[in-house]
Amino acid sequence: MNQKFNLRDFTSAQKRREFLEKELKINLENIGNSVISEDQVAGRNIENLIGATQIPLGIAGPLKLQTTNYELRTHYIPLATTEGALVASVSRGCKAVTQSGGAQVFAEDVGITRGPVFKVKNIKEGLKTKEWIENHLSLLSKAAESTSHHLKLKKIGCRLVGRNLYARFYYDSTDAMGMNMATIATQQAVNLITKKTQAVCISIAGNFDIDKKPAWLNFISGRGKRIWAEVILSKATLKEVLKTSPQKIAGLVYRKCLLGSIMSGSLGFNAHYANVAAAIFAATGQDLAHVVEASLGITTAEVLENGNLHFSIYLPSLVVGTVGGGTHLPTQKEALEIMKISDVLEYSQVVGAAILAGELSLLASLTEGSLVKAHQKLGRKGK
Repeated sequence: MNQKFNLRDFTSAQKRREFLEKELKINLENIGNSVISEDQVAGRNIENLIGATQIPLGIAGPLKLQTTNYELRTHYIPLATTEGALVASVSRGCKAVTQSGGAQVFAEDVGITRGPVFKVKNIKEGLKTKEWIENHLSLLSKAAESTSHHLKLKKIGCRLVGRNLYARFYYDSTDAMGMNMATIATQQAVNLITKKTQAVCISIAGNFDIDKKPAWLNFISGRGKRIWAEVILSKATLKEVLKTSPQKIAGLVYRKCLLGSIMSGSLGFNAHYANVAAAIFAATGQDLAHVVEASLGITTAEVLENGNLHFSIYLPSLVVGTVGGGTHLPTQKEALEIMKISDVLEYSQVVGAAILAGELSLLASLTEGSLVKAHQKLGRKGK
């Protein structure tokens, strides 16, 4: 293997591919066959570009839902996945939800977070620094917001342990996911804090954010968008579309999503939020690492007095955007257009409704024993 080359020295993706083909004696024709031009992503989304990886894209829906700011609407859901049966399952859930009058979805913009860690002389000095930060929010807001017209500092939460002070900055990043903006803005605020106090910033990211990791802080306090979605399904719809009953769904949610999750120490009290979130994220240009936060949440199911089923999902930490990141790429941009959303808040609620539909369908499949059959039929062709 040639150890003397530097991939950054090559002037184009094609030249890097040609080098790898020669060095490794392989063919990279398919990796090089992409609608993404080098100009679109170089210096913005990726380094050492050699091409693109393609994922099959399916469509689920129609899915009827009512969001916080809009009346009842119908949406289609683009899903990029290699898991056979996923799109079919989400579509089945969409049918059941739509036939039941649609999902009711609610959202809260908690804000994107960045959480630096400071070293202080002692606890007394740490408490003084904490007090200074809490008493100078407007001054810190001015410093942070000077870096972008699209960013607003919402609040700062501080915690002290020993000689370490953690500050969690919450930002409204409008339609962007906002991590880059939040990092740049927080650095400006940190510069002011270290200038006005005795604290020393050890890291702009001290895991108090907490970014791209499962954590109880995000579960309890929220991050990005908080989403609630619910639907009431009749016994007839459950039997006709999902081949199950309210009692079976409610019983399984209790034993699987709640007790089973407790027994395993899971932070996801659900069946498969991550499955649907990952497929939508890949299709629409989201940061895929934030799927781990989208896996957090609670599914509930209750049989009502009239025998119908109340079914809901709760997502405390949905980190998404409709501008920036990979949302400008050709296929991702078209996938966003399929969803017919007006802003990031509506997008996040459609994602929540899709997760509701996917959750409902999988749980129904488990109650009536068809999961294995579905994967054998739809996920094993040619094996």
